[in-house]
Amino acid sequence: MNWHLLGISFITVFLSELGDKSQLAAIALSGRCQYPRAVFFGSAAALLLTSLLGALAGGAVAELLPTRLLKGVAAVGFAILAVRLLFFNNQEADDAEEETAS
Repeated sequence: MNWHLLGISFITVFLSELGDKSQLAAIALSGRCQYPRAVFFGSAAALLLTSLLGALAGGAVAELLPTRLLKGVAAVGFAILAVRLLFFNNQEADDAEEETAS
């Protein structure tokens, strides 16, 4: 096992998940219940399971489809998201501001 790659992956995911909504929900649940350990272990198990399923699904897709096609699909998907965020998101925000001002 490549321990350096494992460490970098762990640190990257850990830092990116710090402000995740699931973490905020776990904090809220643990503050209200009598069993915060159960909330912690349940949340940790759910995160591990979703990560495992994502890795398995990603590995299966990578085996079935060529890398060049996957990169192309990802690039087109990100380009579509970028265009939508740049040009179409402002219209929805302007509409929402007009509704609250009325």
